[in-house]
Amino acid sequence: MFLLHPQIEPWLVRGATGCTLSLLVERSEGLEVLLRCEPDNEAQLIPMRYTGRVGQLHRFEAELPWDGGNDPTVYCFLVIERGRQRWLAGDGQHPRIPHRDQMFRINRADTPPTWVRDQVFYQIFPDRFCQGDPSLAVKGGEYRQGMRQRSVIAKRWGELPEAAQGGIEFYGGDLVGVQRQIDYLERELGITALYLNPVFTAGSNHKYDTEDYYHVDPHLGGNDALAALSAALRERGMRLLLDAVVNHTGTDHPWFNLHGTHDTLGAAQSPHSPWRRWYAFDDAGQYQGWKGHLHLPVLDYRAPGLRERVYAGPNAILRHWMRAPYRIDGWRFDVIHMLGEGSGSTNNAHYVREFRRAMREENPQSYVMGEHFSEATRWLQGDQEDGAMNYYGFAHPLREWLAGVDIAYLPAKLDTRDFSAWLDAARGRIPYDNQLAQFNLLDSHDTARFFTLVGADAAKMKLAVTLLFAYPGAPCIYYGDEIGLEGGQDPDCRRCFDWDRSHWYAELFEHYRASIALRRSRAEWRHGGYQALLADGDVFAFARFTTTAASVVVLNRGTRVTVRIPVWQIPVAVKAWRATGTEALAVEPGWVTIDAAPGTGVVLLGD
Repeated sequence: MFLLHPQIEPWLVRGATGCTLSLLVERSEGLEVLLRCEPDNEAQLIPMRYTGRVGQLHRFEAELPWDGGNDPTVYCFLVIERGRQRWLAGDGQHPRIPHRDQMFRINRADTPPTWVRDQVFYQIFPDRFCQGDPSLAVKGGEYRQGMRQRSVIAKRWGELPEAAQGGIEFYGGDLVGVQRQIDYLERELGITALYLNPVFTAGSNHKYDTEDYYHVDPHLGGNDALAALSAALRERGMRLLLDAVVNHTGTDHPWFNLHGTHDTLGAAQSPHSPWRRWYAFDDAGQYQGWKGHLHLPVLDYRAPGLRERVYAGPNAILRHWMRAPYRIDGWRFDVIHMLGEGSGSTNNAHYVREFRRAMREENPQSYVMGEHFSEATRWLQGDQEDGAMNYYGFAHPLREWLAGVDIAYLPAKLDTRDFSAWLDAARGRIPYDNQLAQFNLLDSHDTARFFTLVGADAAKMKLAVTLLFAYPGAPCIYYGDEIGLEGGQDPDCRRCFDWDRSHWYAELFEHYRASIALRRSRAEWRHGGYQALLADGDVFAFARFTTTAASVVVLNRGTRVTVRIPVWQIPVAVKAWRATGTEALAVEPGWVTIDAAPGTGVVLLGD
């Protein structure tokens, strides 16, 4: 039996005392339909009333009371037919009552800003995107950096990064260059928001070893360059996210001052330093480095002064950059799950909530986004993060399905049904509002580029791109992916953007442009519900829909195949279906049949 509960209006309508919920069922005769919830931790079964047809589906409704003692409010559905129970939870159907973690969930108040779901993000690693002012560039031997105090190296634009040189090689990209390319990003490509890797003063090229939280690195253009970039983006209605590295600093930060770079008594220099308690030291006086990396000393949030400086004080770091003239729209928090008290993550949730509170005090519509390589469910229940870099719920399963490797680059052949189930499980454990604010990505500065993982197979890359833009959540392009820029594991994934258009992979670039245009023109891709329609063999198909429009996306990673799609499962009265390409459609009541060519994606639009 087919069961569907879209967590969008009009199938979920919020009210003062609760929500009106709809369950859509393929038939109605001989059924007992119940809504199960847990107000104040006590199970309650609520009979659902039949309210008529929605297309080829039957609609049952009930009132869900808000859970006064817990947020989010959780619920699921029970359908009984001839003594057999079928339960519908956030991750799909179950033959028995699902675990609480699997149930649908909704927050009364703690919801992400709705502007996030409308964005097309573009991630920029500043040193490698574009050089706008050559006079700003780091000069070879200008200073020494890191634990080994190696001299920095200036390299020619386009030379390949070398693993042995890691963070000490510089190419001269800057924020002036980013501003210079806004026309390319916004007008030509269709980007609406930028996410910049760290820009604050630091000795490395990646700048995750912060030396000064209140100044943009002078080699990137300084504070004035960031203010100018922010103003230019605002003029076009674009958004800006910065990278907050507040789990650790660099060893050259004045608070730590391992190498005596500053005229301060740093925590590394004396137990009597005013900043000694701001860092995690053991009883023997040894400081804790992030994951053992001693060039990144870990901050200890037991220190009141640190809390005041990072988020609580009137001019705290997180607050400062959200104010004029910078007015950033949110923060991406580096390794947010690891920060806390002592050398570990003790009381982590408390501090993430405090970050959120401070940001919302500055801007009630700010975006709180965390970095998580693994599952981030507990941070995405509404009270902490709005969204996460969606490695676990998007990038990882897609990598296994199309590239055949997991996040550790081990062989991983994923069946299509398991691929769909993975997506459902990850999506179903968080409120749908948060899923729409997830930061979906194919790759980043920390991973091999997806194009390289699929062996520069343009067909597979285009399949991945289609899913990126059609799937629930906000898509992000890692700079250069759109032109076919390749790269293995860090630092090879941080190659320079190639501005010679004769080197661009034109077919891929046009596919990105077309996918972005569809994303921006189709409300169901940004705000709509989701339903998997087919996961069989090498074919995966799903629908996105609102009350007025629907889309079906068919991805075929294998050989040519004829696919019959059950569009009757979409609760929208579609008058006609059309393909965005040249594919021929055979339409019959409730079904659409297409011929899917090898390694292709087909997009069907219905209005």
